[in-house]
Amino acid sequence: MLFHLGAIWRLNELGQLPRLDRVSSVSGGSILAAVLGLAWPELDFDPSGVGRAFEPAVVNPVRKFAGQTIDSSSILRGLFTPASISGRVTAAFRKGLYGSKTLQDLPERPRFIINATNVQSRALWCFSREYAWDYRVGKVNHPKIELAVAVAASSAFPPFLSPMKLKFAESEYTPNTGADLQRAPYTTEVFLTDGGVYDNLGLETAWKQCRTVLVSDGGGLTADEAQPASDWVRHASRIVNLLDNQVRSLRKRQVVGSFQSGARLGAYWGVRSDIANYGLADALPFPHHDSLELAGTPTRLAAIGADRQQGIINWGYAVCDAALRAHVDRSFPRPSKLPY
Repeated sequence: MLFHLGAIWRLNELGQLPRLDRVSSVSGGSILAAVLGLAWPELDFDPSGVGRAFEPAVVNPVRKFAGQTIDSSSILRGLFTPASISGRVTAAFRKGLYGSKTLQDLPERPRFIINATNVQSRALWCFSREYAWDYRVGKVNHPKIELAVAVAASSAFPPFLSPMKLKFAESEYTPNTGADLQRAPYTTEVFLTDGGVYDNLGLETAWKQCRTVLVSDGGGLTADEAQPASDWVRHASRIVNLLDNQVRSLRKRQVVGSFQSGARLGAYWGVRSDIANYGLADALPFPHHDSLELAGTPTRLAAIGADRQQGIINWGYAVCDAALRAHVDRSFPRPSKLPY
């Protein structure tokens, strides 16, 4: 969330936000994307496309939220009280960021798409202002689903925060919009998990529509373990992380290969990138050992101190700047300083 905040900060400074056609997100990226979408009417874009109210409307609420621990308390309360863990996380998102706002409060353009994974159909479940849709199950047009619910589903990382269970009436679906599973219980009880389980770069919905794609990858790296735990809880968590790591590697190869072949335009930057690899003589100074230390921050909903928040935001800003100036537009000016 914080790494992407730095990247969006740099895109805003360059006047690029109004040029976006869609913002596709998963997991922690969805937390930020929903804040950006809600704040869109308040950004006060100047003639060059810079949102003058970016810091109060986007940066400040995200940083305040990053100072809270959400996951451990939600897990404990969900285990020992009638409320589900996903319900607790949803309540935290509602209280801390989104209130009672729904998908209908997102702007028409750019189209914000918050992605989750449908556990039943093995397909992507997409939340947007226009629809909630799984191509196999069907489409619910103009859903009034709370943003807190959509983001909690998108960031429901297994095994502890997953699944998120949604209920629909069959009448809410547009007839004949599902390929082969538009029937109960697939339509009436939907079980969702983190969007990154299916597509951990949030690529699919943008890849099919856009020729120029900017990819910000804030995902972690599964470290080597000489003596992995064998109890079922920690072993299951380890296996989930291995699967996530492999899917991310495949998606990254897809992106970079497409850029190299000319099939797509754009840029990729990741939390574990080496800024020196972009080949810019005037890249912002960010030694790789410093960025790797920041990249080691656990990707969970746990409180992060102010200094570390600033470091992660600075890193997202710096590497996004390098990727854009190296691969998108070399005329973009070098920033005079980091945000912090």
